[in-house]
Amino acid sequence: MCWSATADLVAGSAITAVGVACVTRAARTRPRAVPLAALPLLLGAHQITEAVIWNDSGGHGPAVVAWAVIALPLLPLWIPAGVLCVARPRARLRVWPLLACGVVTSAALAYALATRTVTATVRGHTMAYEIGLPHAGFLVAGYLLATIGSLLLSGEAGLILLGSLVGAAAAVCTALWRWEFVSTWCAAAAVCSLVLYAWTRRAAAAAPGAR
Repeated sequence: MCWSATADLVAGSAITAVGVACVTRAARTRPRAVPLAALPLLLGAHQITEAVIWNDSGGHGPAVVAWAVIALPLLPLWIPAGVLCVARPRARLRVWPLLACGVVTSAALAYALATRTVTATVRGHTMAYEIGLPHAGFLVAGYLLATIGSLLLSGEAGLILLGSLVGAAAAVCTALWRWEFVSTWCAAAAVCSLVLYAWTRRAAAAAPGAR
């Protein structure tokens, strides 16, 4: 989420370009890493979708639904599943429960999206999304465990760094969003995408046959 349609579009395009580079590199050298390497593509699409929402001045149209699908049920399932694909055998034992947590959280969020209306509202330099989630505290906890937790327990230095950055960024960005000062999620997404790019680059260098 950025503070304007232009910022979202620029950030989304840049993040998508990083995602293309990540997927291309992972597909050549470490195919099991492709799901995680594709994360910047999701984040870039997320930003570009929000640019459409800004142009529509919020509301509850198809772009809002698409934004919510990526943000809510998709990410808590995608991230732990991607981590499980690349985790070492011992680390997988730690990630499996977090994937299960992500499945439950994703299912609950998908049900909420199917039965409720998501509304986007411009508030200052931020875009606020409202859906009225039941048991929101439990869902947020499950979401954070599945996403940040799986990265921190992955056993891979680059992904542990990514998890730490996501956790710190979530705290800072949420505070700024609550004050309706400015939305900085796009900057956080850009930094995380660059960390993923560096991770895929190191993985490529360590792959058998790499020079």
